[in-house]
Amino acid sequence: MPGKNIMVSAAEAQSLAAVGAGHANIAQFELELGERESRRTQWPKITVITAVHNGAKYLEATIRSVVEQGYPNLEYIVVDDGSTDRTAEIIQKYERAVSCWIRQENQGLYAALNAGFARSSGEVMGWLNSSDLLQVNGLFTVGSVFAGLREVEWITGRPTKISATGMTIDVLPVPRWSRRRFLAGANKHIQQESTFWRRSLWEKAGGYFDTDYRAEGDFALWVRFFRHARLHSVNALIGGYRLHEGALSAGNMERYNRNCDEIAGGEVERLCGSERAALRVFRWISDAVKPIPKVRGLWQRAAMRNLYWMRGRDWPEMIEYGERGWELRK
Repeated sequence: MPGKNIMVSAAEAQSLAAVGAGHANIAQFELELGERESRRTQWPKITVITAVHNGAKYLEATIRSVVEQGYPNLEYIVVDDGSTDRTAEIIQKYERAVSCWIRQENQGLYAALNAGFARSSGEVMGWLNSSDLLQVNGLFTVGSVFAGLREVEWITGRPTKISATGMTIDVLPVPRWSRRRFLAGANKHIQQESTFWRRSLWEKAGGYFDTDYRAEGDFALWVRFFRHARLHSVNALIGGYRLHEGALSAGNMERYNRNCDEIAGGEVERLCGSERAALRVFRWISDAVKPIPKVRGLWQRAAMRNLYWMRGRDWPEMIEYGERGWELRK
């Protein structure tokens, strides 16, 4: 074990040298961050919720991506939302590894997440859908960021895509976020699998998901979070979204985007003065050019792309790892 003075024979040393690449990565991370066996209080308690309805196909991989992190202060709650497949059997297989699991009648994703978070106690919170995966050491990244940067309330990592077979197949550029641009329609897709926040922010935002939505509840929560905190991007891998046929909202992106636009429009009306007026005009133009392909394309290139990538004072600092650990950098 790292940190202990233990003599080993040549044969034992040779055996240890044959440990797989995954264990080697963990060992390197331990050397960088210190003893993994340190007291739990040295790591913030992280709550992860997985809500599942008939998700047996990918659920085991999702659970393993969480419990095999080895994070020392984890609260992992699984909510079975009235499944009729092998979901309960899979959860029971890992019953000793999860903090608790809840079974309820089918009420929908966001009701299930509300039930899980109502039972939670972690200082840091997030959820992982029953087909998605955490990246290796993703929770250590989350825990060390929140432990080292007390002023940060809300983070998201590099967006990553995972194939149906579980391979990371795409790592996207680090996005930047601001409330104004988010409400204008840019960068509306915050990758939930890589997003975590402090409980204090959850409570300030009401501490609930809106159960009226099928897929847009994430977006509605982010809108409320933006009232109270800035979203900091972390230049690291935390979680990944699995591409598969049954992915929630993948089959009807038009409806999803329309509902998100309605939510954002309602939030714009809460604003005051010139900020509300400017966003109203921008969103009106965006709506007006939608039926005109050539004009829409020009608008996307000239205006929307700049909202995504043009530097501005409204961008919060990015979080990157340096010689002194995690740092906020412009």
